[in-house]
Amino acid sequence: MLPVSSSLSVEGAVSEALSLFKSSPATWKSALFCNILIFIAGSPILVTGLSASGIGAAFLLGTLTWRAFGPSGFLLVATYFVLGTVATKVKMAQKEAQGVAEKRKGRRGPGSVIGSSAAGCLCAFLSIFGVGGAAFSRLWQLGFVASFCTKLSDTVSSEIGKAYGKTTYLVTTFKVVPRGTEGAVSLEGTAAGLLASIFLAIASYLLGEVNALEAIICVVAAQIANLGESIIGAALQDKEGFRWLNNDAVNVINITMGSILAVLMQQAILQNWHL
Repeated sequence: MLPVSSSLSVEGAVSEALSLFKSSPATWKSALFCNILIFIAGSPILVTGLSASGIGAAFLLGTLTWRAFGPSGFLLVATYFVLGTVATKVKMAQKEAQGVAEKRKGRRGPGSVIGSSAAGCLCAFLSIFGVGGAAFSRLWQLGFVASFCTKLSDTVSSEIGKAYGKTTYLVTTFKVVPRGTEGAVSLEGTAAGLLASIFLAIASYLLGEVNALEAIICVVAAQIANLGESIIGAALQDKEGFRWLNNDAVNVINITMGSILAVLMQQAILQNWHL
């Protein structure tokens, strides 16, 4: 039997842990504590989709997300990660044989994590530091959600297109090209990407991150941004003078476009419809 003092200390620790988890609004302390627990518990899943350094980058992203948008924002990013990882693993052997698979069997490194979350991280920082005041807080949250809807749509469309795309076209010329070609799209991949963005937008709505109209905006912005990314990939990536434009840089451009488009669309609708 535990001494009374030990029992009280355990109860105090548990009480403190619960208060940190339920802390609203979230604090840096609660964000750090909750992320440590979740990352330890979820390590078997994390190692399937991330390298060791990628996990470190993801931990920073998770802590920042929890601090800015609480558990619901964290759960949104976790959903993105799980779905993106599953899509990446689909027909991995086939993709490797064709030379179009992600490196390290789809385990993403820190560059990929940062490239996929840069816009979301910026929105999180803007929200944490109250840039623009209460009037802008909703916009930063919308931009955050839109960035991950955009990236999930891009990841799923690319990976499903490489796995199941019957015919892939270069988006700038509609010329038939091999799977995995930069700037190429397929009907199967595009449809899968659209469904993925719809799913994440609905999840965001159910989590209270966005309202119904904003969820629709996120889906539309994601598709426009992904089309823009495909055009950039086809026209500029790997071309002379644009060697710096690697996949991570294009990812940053893509999700930034998705975030900005969502914010601009929301503002335009509010002004024109007086909602």
